Amino acid sequence: MSFRLAAYAVCVDAERVLLVRCVAPSGETTWSLPGGRVEHAEDPFDAVLREVAEETGCAAVVDRLLGVDSRVIPAAEARSGREHQNVGIFYQVRIMGGVLRPEPNGATAEPVWTPLPDVVQLRRSSLVDVGLALARTRPATGHVAPVPVGGLIAH
Repeated sequence: MSFRLAAYAVCVDAERVLLVRCVAPSGETTWSLPGGRVEHAEDPFDAVLREVAEETGCAAVVDRLLGVDSRVIPAAEARSGREHQNVGIFYQVRIMGGVLRPEPNGATAEPVWTPLPDVVQLRRSSLVDVGLALARTRPATGHVAPVPVGGLIAH
């Protein structure tokens, strides 16, 4: 089984959420939250701020920890073809400055402020739904029920 620890930014402002458009080598587009892999010996708190800067061009601050999501993706659904566990740490962040721009030489093609009602119409990572559920409900345990995938929602 492969394993990934990642940190994700949930940035909601004026009924909009900051999403990034990811383009796979096949050309398929999926929307996601800014964020990504925590590097070796990196604090997830620092990782989320680094990822926001890399993927959006903006500086951010963390307002609070929202929660942690752990999911095992069956081999048949995983890109690698092997069973995969992803542990995501979700932070509520606020943009402090900068100008939105695509990630230079990266996997994210564009960051976009997206009206919250429009999110359900997008082909998106399950991370978007997890992050928005954590931001909306702010569970004391920092845990939300698993998000079913399929249709517009993908791992």
